[in-house]
Amino acid sequence: EVQLVESGGGLVQPGGSLRLSCVASGFTFGIYGMSWVRQAPGKGPEWVSGINSEGGSTYYADSVKGRFTISRDNARNTVYLQMNSLKPEDTAVYHCARDPVVSREYDHWGQGTQVTVSS
Repeated sequence: EVQLVESGGGLVQPGGSLRLSCVASGFTFGIYGMSWVRQAPGKGPEWVSGINSEGGSTYYADSVKGRFTISRDNARNTVYLQMNSLKPEDTAVYHCARDPVVSREYDHWGQGTQVTVSS
């Protein structure tokens, strides 16, 4: 069974940082692309960032480019999202998703972790 478990969310002030983690199990992690997708209250899902299976190619939405960094550790079956210079508009539930060829066609999602940016 594919499982994706996110952690690392919380309440942070504007300008602050958080690092999200997503631990994967139930499949061969190292051959799949992965993405982070967020959903703010009352809005649809928004793709944030993606990374290919080997970690050599990364992709970002314009709204987070230069502030967020995606990475992965295939030995630990984990994908990360380092979020810096956070803004109130980054407030959302952040999900990691299996995205086999990083085409934003997700076949599995995690439950998500809440990120709230507020003073």
